[in-house]
Amino acid sequence: MPATDPTAAAPLAPSSALPSGAAASVDPPVPTGVASGRPAGRPSAQVREVGLRDGLQSIAATVPTHRKMAWIAAAHAAGQREIEVGSFVPARLLPQLADTAEVLAFARTLPGLVASVLVPNLKGAERAIECGAHLMVVPLSASHAHSLANLRKTPDEVVAEVARIRAARDASGSRTLIEGGVGTAFGCTLQGDVAESEVLRLMQALLDAGADRVSLADTVGYADPQSVLRLFGKARARVGDRLACAHFHDTRGMGLANAYAAWQTGVARFDASLAGIGGCPHAPGASGNVATEDLAFMLERMGVDTGLDLPGLLALRERVRGWLDGETLHGTLWRAGLPKGGLVAHPEALAEPVSA
Repeated sequence: MPATDPTAAAPLAPSSALPSGAAASVDPPVPTGVASGRPAGRPSAQVREVGLRDGLQSIAATVPTHRKMAWIAAAHAAGQREIEVGSFVPARLLPQLADTAEVLAFARTLPGLVASVLVPNLKGAERAIECGAHLMVVPLSASHAHSLANLRKTPDEVVAEVARIRAARDASGSRTLIEGGVGTAFGCTLQGDVAESEVLRLMQALLDAGADRVSLADTVGYADPQSVLRLFGKARARVGDRLACAHFHDTRGMGLANAYAAWQTGVARFDASLAGIGGCPHAPGASGNVATEDLAFMLERMGVDTGLDLPGLLALRERVRGWLDGETLHGTLWRAGLPKGGLVAHPEALAEPVSA
């Protein structure tokens, strides 16, 4: 664990409608997914760290619980304010995430941190509610073939499960947010093309079933900036700010370009994984999330405030590299380093109007 107290790294964030949970000691801000501008004159974006879930589920090594806690503490100290800490799935399926309840309990002690988890079904959602997760992501694959391989349900059966999750959430009195994550939104390696109309239909169906918000994911790295502009533009026109997050993989080297394209449509909340680890075990070739440090650098270089300390993230990446000895890591900032002369390019231009 770091020698310094990471909980002292930032003042307690303002309270919000997010739940504090059964034993939560903090009430973190709601992640909105749209630019809100922390410092005057600068747009802002939120980066949700998913390496502890999407990353670790995809590698052979099992990281001990105390190191996951150290990862979360260091990420929090570096300014991370939303972390997907694990998934409530059977340990026999993903032993790497068997300690999610313990990791979540630790994450909820850090001031201002939104601790989210992935839940594949009602049983997982009940555990998330019981353990006080601030947010639960329910994955739905727009690809029928991938949905059956990954969840053993059709996409519409997942929609029905979300309705049951919403009913259970409301009956419990919990205010844990439900995010419907539409994966393979740009196609998949099992089925091939996925129609945009099907993606939009399922996105709307999730909201109608009771999801509080939705996200779109390029699970296998098929997206390109033009297709991102088109699909995210249509999705934003249909549901507005309830499209709250973008999730891209850098499988074919277009992850950052796609994130920039989503930013152009007004989305300002992104999933990313430290060192670019991650993928889906049931989607062949779905390797490499966008690297957290690379995405944060791109946004900060553009003058977008992420609240993240890049040297701190790079130092954490080096620690995680040691914990994942032998695993393939990704990203470029760690190799090239930060530029001289200041992080923001042409800071004088920030006084000019900036459109998201």
